[in-house]
Amino acid sequence: MIRLDGGTFRMGSDDEDGWPEDGEGPVRDVELAPFHLDATTVTNAEFGRFIEATGYKTEAERFGWSYVFHLLVPSKIKRKLGERQRVDGLQWWIAVEGASWKKPEGPGSNLKKRLEHPVVHVSWHDAKHYADWAGKRLPSEAEWEYAARGGLVQERYCWGDELRPAGKHMCNIWQGDFPHRNSAADGYVGTAPARSFSRNGYGFYNMAGNVWEWCADWFSPTWHLPESEATRVNPKGPVTGQDLGKPGGATRVMRGGSYLCHDSYCNRYRVGARTGNTPDSSTGNCGFRCAVDAPPAV
Repeated sequence: MIRLDGGTFRMGSDDEDGWPEDGEGPVRDVELAPFHLDATTVTNAEFGRFIEATGYKTEAERFGWSYVFHLLVPSKIKRKLGERQRVDGLQWWIAVEGASWKKPEGPGSNLKKRLEHPVVHVSWHDAKHYADWAGKRLPSEAEWEYAARGGLVQERYCWGDELRPAGKHMCNIWQGDFPHRNSAADGYVGTAPARSFSRNGYGFYNMAGNVWEWCADWFSPTWHLPESEATRVNPKGPVTGQDLGKPGGATRVMRGGSYLCHDSYCNRYRVGARTGNTPDSSTGNCGFRCAVDAPPAV
């Protein structure tokens, strides 16, 4: 874990191509106490140790299925399912029976070459169970953004204002024609190892792209608009989340984007971007990292 001393930073985004309906803005000063945050997302190897120690069953395992991106679904499974398991309006997601953290693409897939990749197909509830077991917690949304900015002030990405400085790929996102063709110019079609690409200014890996990361907060696009101590000093978010029309109702915050983000569809790999999902949801592009409180600097 990496210690951050906290202090005041500029949170949020007023990007012209942002998503104001998500509550990205206004840009505001937020004060944080010191905390520690994992340098990487929790990996399959780490999550496996939790499962072995506790016997915990993830929600995807209990439900019996999870969402897998269509290009990653084995052709045999895709032919069997046809169109009946696709998500209306998001046809690139297929509900695959047997898909879970240990079988990311469903039956026949495994983690043999992905132990150091971020664990996926974990719900918010699963992430919290892991954090509790590890003696940690999920970061607040404000803590997550503070860490992701890496000391930069209102830059567009975790590393600066250019997506590919000097032509260099800085994160794992989609290249090509979404959702039909991914050129994998950055080296990956699905997840990348948790320690891929350059660290940001504070030493964190992959806080843009790769996998969405659960935060502790409930999601609301308006809760932070009143200027109050609750929204500006160690903010923890609202007491419940907004219903985004997804099955299950209220939603929890997710940050950072994923390997499926593309500027033609979802440019939420910008450091100020945000979204939400129901806390029992799991997909092949969502993971998490953990935080703990830290004593004040001496």
